[in-house]
Parts: sequence; structure tokens; C-alpha cells
Amino acid sequence: MKTEIYAHRGSSLLAPENTMAAFQLAFQQGAQGIETDVQLTKDNIPVLIHDERVNRTTNGKGYVKDYTFQQLKQLDAGAWFNTEFAGATVPSLEEFLKWFGGKPLTLNIELKNNKIDYKNMESIVYDLLYSYDLLDRTILSTFNPNSVERLRKISQHLNCALLRSRRKKQLITYAKELGANAIHIKYRLLSNSLVQQCKRQGLQVRVYTVNHPRQIKRCLDLEVNGVITDVPNIALSHL
Repeated sequence: MKTEIYAHRGSSLLAPENTMAAFQLAFQQGAQGIETDVQLTKDNIPVLIHDERVNRTTNGKGYVKDYTFQQLKQLDAGAWFNTEFAGATVPSLEEFLKWFGGKPLTLNIELKNNKIDYKNMESIVYDLLYSYDLLDRTILSTFNPNSVERLRKISQHLNCALLRSRRKKQLITYAKELGANAIHIKYRLLSNSLVQQCKRQGLQVRVYTVNHPRQIKRCLDLEVNGVITDVPNIALSHL
């Protein structure tokens, strides 16, 4: 089985995370997939930013949900990383999908609704993916179990992953009962036993955030479905 290499928030070690520059670099490096994060603005526009607040990755302050899309677009999302990226903006999901559509890539969208359970986020994102005919190339992941259940109600055919950073008894059974057909786990949860159980139960397993060469190699040896990494160029060299 071939393990896919996903660029975590784009090639985020070399460019500001979740910007078009980071996504473009990941594509140029040969990443097979891109992982990104979605929040909703005050006017319900899905945008690609990891944190609920804009403070860390822009020159603004406050919550994404309190900005309209046009207000958010006025913020600089690149200068914090390096002055050469000054002027980069927070992309909308639609802006990204227009760029993504013609490229031979897989997409993993993490719905950032575990801290703020954005109303109708699942259907808003689903409708956009549907309109760009990208549902078959997209995995929707979330830490929020209620969101997994809502996604499954929208469509029985969605690729839907439960995210976990902590151990849980009977994780595979739990994920399947929610309606997930994949689990995305933090590297420390990875074991041969878990991978083999997932294979037997028909669940895909992807691992985040894997940057060290030794850890990347272990993931490849265990034949996980995907490695999510800040350094796709390094991960690809081990393929």
C-alpha cells in the first residue's frame, strides 16, 4: 500500500502556514496531499486558518468569528513568518479550491469546531466542495464527535476522519459508531497493533504531525494511509 504525504498547513516550515505561498510550495515539492484548517468568519465565509484567534499568524487581534471576510482580508498573514511573505492574506476556502481543483492532489480539511462549534460549518464546507466537484478527493476531519455524526448525516459517501490526540479505549469501535471511515492520530498513539486493527475493520489511518526522519520511516514501514508533515520534501525523500 502506498502512503500519501500530506503537507501540514502547506509546506509550513518554509512558508507561513495556511497561506497560498505554503500550498504552492508544497505542490512544487511534490506533496501528494494538502492538509489545511477551516474556521468561519462573522459572515459565514469558510477561511483557512488554524487558530480560533488571529493573533499568532496575522498582525490582527481577536477571534476569526468576529471578523467579516473583508475585514479579515485586510490582515497581513505573512510578515510574522518572514518579511519576504509580507502582504500574504488569509485565504478563503473557495480561493483555495479554485487553485487546488486542477492539481493531482488529495485534500484533508480539518474542521476547527472542537472549541467553537460553528453553526452549519459542515454543510457550508460540503456545499463548496460539491460545487467544485472535489468531494471524492477530500477527507474531512474533526476532533468534534458531534461533527462526525453531522457529516455522516449529510452524506453516506463522505471521507470522514475522527481526529485524536489522546488515547481512548475501543477507539476503532467508537470511530465507526460515529460514522467515521478513518482516524487521524497524533504520532505518539501510533502502534502496529492499531494499524492492523484499522486494516481489519476497514478504517484508514493517517498520522500527524510527523517531522523527524525516524518517525517518518516508522510510519512508512507500518504502511499507514497518510503522513501529515510540516516537511513534505523530507518525507518524500523517504518514499
